[in-house]
Amino acid sequence: MQIVLLTALGVGGATVFGTLLGFLFKNISHKFSDIVLSFAAGVMLAAAVMGLILPSVEYGGKLGLVYAITGVFAGAMCLNLFDKLVPHLHKLSGADQESHPGGTEKLNKVLLFVTAIAIHNLPEGIAAGVSFGTGNTAEALTVAGGIALQNIPEGMVIIGPMLAAGIKPRRTFLAAAATGVIEVLGTLLGYFAVSISSAILPFALAFAGGTMLYVISDEMIPETHHSETRGVTYALLAGFCVMLVTDVLLG
Repeated sequence: MQIVLLTALGVGGATVFGTLLGFLFKNISHKFSDIVLSFAAGVMLAAAVMGLILPSVEYGGKLGLVYAITGVFAGAMCLNLFDKLVPHLHKLSGADQESHPGGTEKLNKVLLFVTAIAIHNLPEGIAAGVSFGTGNTAEALTVAGGIALQNIPEGMVIIGPMLAAGIKPRRTFLAAAATGVIEVLGTLLGYFAVSISSAILPFALAFAGGTMLYVISDEMIPETHHSETRGVTYALLAGFCVMLVTDVLLG
C-alpha cells in the first residue's frame, strides 16, 4: 500500500512539477512543447499496451481477448462521453490562442481548459492504480511512469494561458496543482476498486488501457501536429522505444 500511495503522489506531483516549469518557461515555443508531449504520448502508448492491455489478456484466461477488447472500447467510450460534456483539450487550447488577452470570453475558455484537464486526469490516475492489481510492481511502475511523464508537459501548458487571461500567479498555481490532486485520488480509487474484487481485474486493466489510448489519439497527437512542427512522429516513436526498453529491463 505504501508504494501505491507514493506512486499516486508521484503521478500527481508530476503535474505540479510541470506547472513550476510552466512559470519558468511561460513563453516556451510550440515546437519544443509539441516534441515533449509527443514523446510522452509514445511513452503512454507503450505503457497502455504492455502494462495494461496485454496483462488483461493474460489474466482473463480463456476469455482474455473478450475482456480486453470489451474493456478497451468501454474505456474509450467513457472518455468520449466526457468529451461530449467537456470540449476536447486541443480544441480548447487552440481556441484560447485565438482569443484576445484579458477578455471574459478568454477567461472562461481557460477555466474550461483546466477543468477538462482535471476530468481527463481522473481515468489516467485510475489506470495507474488498477495496474497495481496485477501484483507486478515493475509493470505498474512502468504504467505510472508513462502517465507521470505525460503530466509534466500537460502541467506546463496550463500556466501560460491562465496568466495571459489575467489570473494571479498564486491562483494559477493552485488551480493547476488541483488537476494533479485529481490524479492522486484516481490512482487510489483504481487500486482499491481492484483490491476489493480481483474478478474485475482483466476488464479494469483493459478499461484503463482504453482510456489511455483515447487520450493519446484524441487529445495528445492532434495537439502536437501543428503545421510548423517537425519531428513529432519520431519523438513519439522514441518515447515508445524508451518505455519498451524500460519494460524489458524491469521485467
